[in-house]
Amino acid sequence: MTRVVNLLTIDVEDYFHANGLQTHVGRHDWNSLPGRVESNTRRLLELFDVHGVRATFFILGWVAARYPELVREIHAAGHELASHGWDHELVYNQTPGEFEQDVTRTKGFLEDLTGATVYGYRAPSFSIVPKSWWALEVLARTGHVYDSSIYPVRRKRYGVPDARSDIHTILEPSAEGAGLLEVPPPSVRLLGRNWPVAGGGFFRFYPLWVTRAALRRINARNESPAVVYLHPWEIDPQQPRLRGTAINRWRHYLNLGRTEARLERLLRDFEFMPVAGLLDLPTARVARQRRAGLEHAG
Repeated sequence: MTRVVNLLTIDVEDYFHANGLQTHVGRHDWNSLPGRVESNTRRLLELFDVHGVRATFFILGWVAARYPELVREIHAAGHELASHGWDHELVYNQTPGEFEQDVTRTKGFLEDLTGATVYGYRAPSFSIVPKSWWALEVLARTGHVYDSSIYPVRRKRYGVPDARSDIHTILEPSAEGAGLLEVPPPSVRLLGRNWPVAGGGFFRFYPLWVTRAALRRINARNESPAVVYLHPWEIDPQQPRLRGTAINRWRHYLNLGRTEARLERLLRDFEFMPVAGLLDLPTARVARQRRAGLEHAG
């Protein structure tokens, strides 16, 4: 099998931004809670530097506005900056106009901070689902090249179980936009359904051997890269304990003390690159050629 380089992605948000805790922790509480995203993200930067790994950081605008130097450090270390929206509002709770303002604001702010072009977007809690399909057109129109929000699994808050699980062009270039590449979060098919793996709570829940086997299975499928995603708060077992339902607290705090060691093992066992590295792969080259042809025709 051809050597496959996987995709390492970090959703840069703080522990109190998690949507599973929002029934008990509102936006009005955020400024009064002790922030830990800065120190946790720097721990990840140090870990990636030790292993010579570069990643994509999907950064929340709220975080970037409060920690601009952290964003500049991420960029200076050679990592890709991408958008996670401004304040972690689920896409399907916004109107198309509100969403366009959100992603335009976040993309522009990150680009102004560093001078780096923001190509990618990941929705909070993967909230691009059939009822918010319109968001894809908005992303293409606002200059995003790829999306990583459509999770091909069945979950309560998110997921499109019949969506494609491979990296693909989800929007062809048109007069309204330059097209859009979809980079789905990771899943494997077993017993007639797609199962989420290698990210967030699933990375913390499954034994490490399951994650490693899942990555190899994805790699073997059409020699395709797999996506790994984590949040900085997931390597922080000392974070404050917040109120919430029993199930959401269990999901949020499960195995926090094991995450960093598991991640370091993956960094030793697999090769990784930022999502922007896909822009040199054939799938993206085709989309880019089509965009160039459209611009030339115009």
